[in-house]
Amino acid sequence: MNKSSCIIPHGPTYALEQQVGGIICGVDEVGRGPWAGPVLTAAVILNPDNIPPGLNDSKKLTAKKREALYPLIMETAYVGFGEASVEEIDQHNILQATLMAMARAVENLEIKPDHALVDGNQPPKLICPVTCVKKGDSLSLSIAAASIVAKVKRDFLMTELGEIYPEYGWAKNAGYGTAHHQKALSLVGPSRFHRKSFAPISKLITQGIPIRY
Repeated sequence: MNKSSCIIPHGPTYALEQQVGGIICGVDEVGRGPWAGPVLTAAVILNPDNIPPGLNDSKKLTAKKREALYPLIMETAYVGFGEASVEEIDQHNILQATLMAMARAVENLEIKPDHALVDGNQPPKLICPVTCVKKGDSLSLSIAAASIVAKVKRDFLMTELGEIYPEYGWAKNAGYGTAHHQKALSLVGPSRFHRKSFAPISKLITQGIPIRY
């Protein structure tokens, strides 16, 4: 047997879903780190008999691959989206806003799941039992699918917001604090879509730089 035939492929599987049993949804978030825009979550119930090939942690896929998988997931699975606004992030903090958005995603599913597999280690309050899975988007196909559709949807949203304020380059950086984004902030100041509770934005506001509406 040659060496290559001994390699075991790595990636998410449907084993966790089968272990828990019943109707399982995977839940993941996108957008906790950016300085601008909402945090967006997705809940996905896969059809175990029709799982799109190539699902993986969205961060391990190219934008082209994510965009190709998005319609396949939407056509073959139940998908619910949740969002927490910039105002909610500033009021409640990013963690609590993320948990709120996760609950909304599950509530927006067409059918009620028996159990939710949630990426990370912080359980949101859902309409069903929850199991937190660290690095879940690399272990569970349902969570991987949620990570993909959430990422694609948020990237599209940030591109739309970037058309209102093109200076920040959101179509490319999705609101993260890149060098381009930082330079734009120093030149024109923050917009109404920036998270005022985040330190880099809060510092500008403290310095008296007005928010662009």
